[in-house]
Amino acid sequence: MKVTVCEFPDERKAFAQVWEEFVVYVREQRSELVLLPELPFSAWFARTPSFDEQVWQRAQREHDEGMGALSALSPATVLGTHLVTEEGRHFNRGFCWTPDVGYQGVHDKYYFPNEEDFYERNWFDRNRRDFSLVRPGGELAIGFLICTEVMFNEWARYYGRQGANIIAAPRASSMNYERWIVALRMAAIASGAFVISSNRVDEHLFLGRGVIINPEGEVLAVTSRQEPFITLDIDLEESARAKRSYPRDVWE
Repeated sequence: MKVTVCEFPDERKAFAQVWEEFVVYVREQRSELVLLPELPFSAWFARTPSFDEQVWQRAQREHDEGMGALSALSPATVLGTHLVTEEGRHFNRGFCWTPDVGYQGVHDKYYFPNEEDFYERNWFDRNRRDFSLVRPGGELAIGFLICTEVMFNEWARYYGRQGANIIAAPRASSMNYERWIVALRMAAIASGAFVISSNRVDEHLFLGRGVIINPEGEVLAVTSRQEPFITLDIDLEESARAKRSYPRDVWE
């Protein structure tokens, strides 16, 4: 399966240009599965400590427009997160989009930081805790760990026990690459699944570095400013084999 990860600029004019380049790249690569960064279609508004309804509504409109643009990546299956408002509550929702079915909401982010530049608890509500797989077709069984959630390793193991062969970790994560890569690699080891992650990038806050990691925790590919998109052909059978070996074969 040909899998694509990326790093997208936070700045909006740069994002618009990169998106056009990304669409061309995905088509040329004939990507089958594409992961976008966390909330890619608006600038990062959670830098602001206080919730602002006007800012939220503008960002949600931008995400609604972005979701309408996903068909440009067809026939790839597309994973990412977007903004959802339901009965006055505000969610960061992981989604799976396919050409046949269209949009499917999968998982609402459950764990939120609340610190400088990442005041997410002030912007988002928790929905029910649901770490269920999405099965978009064929052999694919995908679990979401949205950014901070990858630090909660018990859910990677839980996904592995459900049979996940891919864990999608869309990020808007900071410059501390070593911390994030340890967490992502451990998620792969604990689950016996491939872990794919895409991130934002800018000069001051977001590091970029989308990654593809195999079920043994080995880093197969990393994006960079010079190479912001990467595609690899992975064998999902590796995940099935990994689940029969240590430490995935050790259960409670």
